[in-house]
Amino acid sequence: MAAQIAWPLTPVSDTPDASAPYRLRDGFAIPQGELWVFGYGSLMWNPGFEHDHSCSALVRGYHRAFCIYSVRYRGTHEKPGLVLGLNRGGSCRGIAYRVPTAAVAATLDTLWAREMPRAVYVPRTVRVFIGDAAVNALAFVANTRHEHYAGDLALDHTAQVIACCSGLRGHNTEYLCNTLRHLEELGVRDTMLRKLYRRVLDLQAAQA
Repeated sequence: MAAQIAWPLTPVSDTPDASAPYRLRDGFAIPQGELWVFGYGSLMWNPGFEHDHSCSALVRGYHRAFCIYSVRYRGTHEKPGLVLGLNRGGSCRGIAYRVPTAAVAATLDTLWAREMPRAVYVPRTVRVFIGDAAVNALAFVANTRHEHYAGDLALDHTAQVIACCSGLRGHNTEYLCNTLRHLEELGVRDTMLRKLYRRVLDLQAAQA
């Protein structure tokens, strides 16, 4: 279960403090002090970096979608799988992680090694709502210009891909199951993902 967040939160601002020595990493402005990271897919069940708080959080302006072809972790070049990305429009509930200042550099190295080798994501600062408060957080948004960007696929097509693909980190179905399970632990019922999962199970039963 996600840890309770410590209050008060550091207030967010619409623009960075011009006097602060921000550093850029692939366009992402690294803040001084602590760092917040927003997880909406595998980062929810396997963050892989040090953090001192985590909690349910909401991002507006993006939605969770199976819009990235995976040719390594959940598929292969011969049979690409699908993984989640943040696509423009709607909203997305996930987990916000607070990284202490001393762990920020190592966390960024870990996340870049994990999320950025093929540049299928773009690191972005997004406003994350935690209850009535808000923080600025790092999120990995789908790179719509990348060759492995799948776009908005029909549910049946998405299910057909997920039902039969696997990669270095396991079957594509497992990825979907883990996402659903952790959303339910947060009290989030993602109707589209549940519908997708039922369709995947139907296809696998038919194939069996």
